[in-house]
Amino acid sequence: MDDLIGSKIKKLRKERKLTLKQVSEKTNLSISFLSQVERLKSSITLESLKKISDALNVNPGYFFSESEKKTKSTIIRNSLNDLNSRPSSFIYKDLSKNIENPLFAPLLVMLKPGENRGSSYSHQGQEFLYVLEGTLTVLIDDEEYDLHPLDCIYLDSATPHNWINHTDADVKFLCVSSNPI
Repeated sequence: MDDLIGSKIKKLRKERKLTLKQVSEKTNLSISFLSQVERLKSSITLESLKKISDALNVNPGYFFSESEKKTKSTIIRNSLNDLNSRPSSFIYKDLSKNIENPLFAPLLVMLKPGENRGSSYSHQGQEFLYVLEGTLTVLIDDEEYDLHPLDCIYLDSATPHNWINHTDADVKFLCVSSNPI
């Protein structure tokens, strides 16, 4: 999956006529790291992908679609089953699929035991998290909140935040975030 993301980053950067240096300056990520991601030599965290998405003015969900976004509606069946078969410790699936220019980005996320999405960060917009399975710890401004199945939280994404799995079981949840403008 990271291979596809790196290729999409490079294609989008070139379409926008941006150099690696310009993207580096906008994201505070090194030119070397960005180059390695684009050349499929390094994987990327969701935190870094969010910074790149903001710099390229797209929603992070853009990088997870398997096909071009075209349709006005879509049905995704048995989306949880798909997550269980992936080996990664942090798994996310874009649920907007083929919707062109979605107003929000719905992601299905699974955190393996002991995992998080990187360090706390803030970005434009808002987030809604809804726990499906397990116990998700949400860190907001250095304060931790445990969310259990069927719990949810709505937050201003400008506040530094992070998702963490402190348990010995997988955590599955929905993350719906607004698009950066």
